[in-house]
Amino acid sequence: MRALSSSEILALWERGVGLHPLDRGLTALRVADPSASEGVADWPVGRRNQALLELHASWFGPRLQGWTACPECGEKVEFEVDARQLAATAEAEPPDSVIVAEHAFRLPTSRDLAQVAVRRDVESAPFALLRRCRISGPENPEWTDELLEAVGESLASADPLSETRLALNCPACRREWDDALDIGRFVWAEVEARARRILWEVHALASAYGWSESETLAVGAARRAIYLEMVHA
Repeated sequence: MRALSSSEILALWERGVGLHPLDRGLTALRVADPSASEGVADWPVGRRNQALLELHASWFGPRLQGWTACPECGEKVEFEVDARQLAATAEAEPPDSVIVAEHAFRLPTSRDLAQVAVRRDVESAPFALLRRCRISGPENPEWTDELLEAVGESLASADPLSETRLALNCPACRREWDDALDIGRFVWAEVEARARRILWEVHALASAYGWSESETLAVGAARRAIYLEMVHA
């Protein structure tokens, strides 16, 4: 994936500001690979996450650094993940479907997640996803918690990158827990941070030299950094 110019980063950020988090990740993937177009919404979630990890490594580097709060004492707990190493854990050719208790289920996609995300009843969302992804099986099935758990385990095994969980340990109270890594939100946070930094550079240089935004962005990032040093000297 090619690196984006400053103006392209700003255009991507502006385009995604008002979108749902799911759509922001898909929008970034479409910008990174225009040939993928609308098809990315129908990729299995693991394939989408693998592509987002590769995108992060290409645009921002392989290190995913972040933090979360300990659920016990509120202490800030930092973590770091290598995007390339994590992307390599994806199955080379995941199966098209899994079989559980005579039911066949396809791998969930971003489109499926978007459909169940709008449900007000959070507890019913997993069952709604299960019904959407079922492609064959007995009529009028009984959707039990046990079936939901079995299907979830089978889908996770078939598509390991569909959900990434981090094992965390609090340095203050020693609480251990695991938490999900939302790769799409992580990538978008990087896009937003980069866009805000570029806008700050435009503001500072426009104020100092009277340049327009387009004139400022036409100056390469390395040269802009030198100009900023001189402005703040």
